[in-house]
Amino acid sequence: MALSGCSGGASHDENTLVLWHYENADSAMGIAWAEAIKVFEEETGATVQFEEKSFEQIRSTASQVLNSNEAPDILEYNKGNATAGLLSSQGLLTNLDEQVKKYGWDEKLAPSLQTTAKYNEDGIMGSGSWYGVPNYGEYVEVYYNKDMFADAGLEVPTTLDEFVSVMQTFVDQGITPLSEAAAEYPLGQLWYQLALTKADRDWVDAYQLYTDDVDFEGAEISYATETVADWTDKGFISPDSTGLKAEDAGVAFISGEYPIFFSGSWWYNRFNTEMDSDWGTFLFPGAEMSPGSAGNMWSVPEKAQNKDLAYKFIDITMRPDIQALIGNNGGVPVAADEADIDADSQELIANFNTLTERDGIAFYPDWPTATFYDELNAGLQELVNGTKSPADVQKQLGEQYQAGVDDIVG
Repeated sequence: MALSGCSGGASHDENTLVLWHYENADSAMGIAWAEAIKVFEEETGATVQFEEKSFEQIRSTASQVLNSNEAPDILEYNKGNATAGLLSSQGLLTNLDEQVKKYGWDEKLAPSLQTTAKYNEDGIMGSGSWYGVPNYGEYVEVYYNKDMFADAGLEVPTTLDEFVSVMQTFVDQGITPLSEAAAEYPLGQLWYQLALTKADRDWVDAYQLYTDDVDFEGAEISYATETVADWTDKGFISPDSTGLKAEDAGVAFISGEYPIFFSGSWWYNRFNTEMDSDWGTFLFPGAEMSPGSAGNMWSVPEKAQNKDLAYKFIDITMRPDIQALIGNNGGVPVAADEADIDADSQELIANFNTLTERDGIAFYPDWPTATFYDELNAGLQELVNGTKSPADVQKQLGEQYQAGVDDIVG
């Protein structure tokens, strides 16, 4: 495997695959893809020129570089309308429809995971042609401290009412149950999850894919906003969370300050390595859907010199043995053989499989517009600190959401 620095130019030798990605070498994807490179070189006789890039390098320069002769043959690229969708609409990414059919990649990906791989002519996800292939997933679930639950005489809740009862028991014992952050995620994820308890797939498609108008005073968002306010009043969420970031909330859960943390699967391996207390996970009670998506994708630039090599590499990353490496190192594979997954990782993957089997992947609350992440966090900060009512917050969010969508779809 040939390595080159970030500033080096791409080699266009017909026996060299120029590959960019931004995963750490010791991450689940980094480990799995390093093995895929070895397999690829052994099977094809070609050489992989791996150029390590940062996420920001790729994000900020992709349009310029992919429109030049310095384009790689394959790169990891972020999914979504503002990223892969934009580049596909500009003609900078290769249409992969023929290759998806040839290799059967669509048969390995649940319908909800295919959403972020397809884009129409306007670059809006969910329909049209394939412009990327994800080989890992991500989703949001409940992490809980088993030791704190046992000390409080509590079991894993299976309904939303039971979940509320669990949190009330902790409050009665002087413990704030939810480790939260409102300056960044995960409070926005919780808000969206609460809306999902009242939502169906049509509502998600309207919210995420602009298939219909979204009523921010409807049952879904009203319930979410009012419940966050109610849970703050009841002591389930600390008002101090308005000044906290995701890292603060995650570290507080690791340290045992809080018994419950609702956030993404990307925390799983960190808790495995850093947390002294016994802990576990469960899907949010009372909901068929949860925030989540396919991971970032392998995309092939339209100006790639060695597209056939790129397609072979993608296919290798979808093999069960490479998928198992993702799963056994804290990632969420999309096409692993369950028998190949270690016991420590089976709960993480089983929950993800449960969601995909029931079409329960609902994407993320901030995805519809480029500015909604910051707007949602700001609105929830005002909600938690009591400076705005639930009605005022959701009115504000509704106006901001619609303005952003109007900029995209006209």
